Amino acid sequence: MQSSDNSIALGATAPDFNLPGVDGRNWCYADAAGANGLVLMFICNHCPYVKAVADRIASEARALHAIGVGAVAINSNDARSHPEDSFDNMKRFAKQHGFGFPYLHDESQQVARTYGAQCTPEFYGFDRDRVLRYHGRLDASGSRPAAPGMKRELFDAMQQVVDEGRGPEVQHASIGCSIKWRHD
Repeated sequence: MQSSDNSIALGATAPDFNLPGVDGRNWCYADAAGANGLVLMFICNHCPYVKAVADRIASEARALHAIGVGAVAINSNDARSHPEDSFDNMKRFAKQHGFGFPYLHDESQQVARTYGAQCTPEFYGFDRDRVLRYHGRLDASGSRPAAPGMKRELFDAMQQVVDEGRGPEVQHASIGCSIKWRHD
C-alpha cells in the first residue's frame, strides 16, 4: 500500500509520543516497543469495524508479543462529539476485550495528525529500528467475523519484518470509520 499524502511513508522513522493510558501511566514509543518492533494501531470504542475485530486485536497482540513485537493502541477521536470514545469508556472497552497492551488517549489529536492516521482501525508496523515496514489492515474481514482460514495480514507482515527486516510488497489499506476530528 502506498501511504496517503498525509500519512508517514513506508521507510520513515516512527515519531515519538507520550500519552496517558487506561492503566494510569503515560506511555512513549520506547515503553511500548518490543525487542523486534512495535505495532501501533489507531482504534476507538464506537466504530463497528473496531468492535468486529477487538477480540482478534487482543489475540494478535499476544501473538506479536511472543515474537518480540510490542503493541499499543491509540484513541484519537473527539469524545465530545462521540461520548462512547471517552477515556472512562476506553477503560471499560480495554477490560471487556482483554487488552494486554497499552490503550492510550490522544485527546489533542496531535499523534494522529503526526502519523497521518485516517481511520479506525489502522495499523502501523515498525521494525526494531523504528522504521515503518507495514501500514495497513488487520485482515480482510472488515466489519465481519473472520472467515475460517483467513490470512492474518498484520501478524504475517510483522513475522516477515522480524525474519527478513522488510514488510510485504503488497499491503492493503485499512477500512473503517474516519477519525472524528475536533472542530474547535
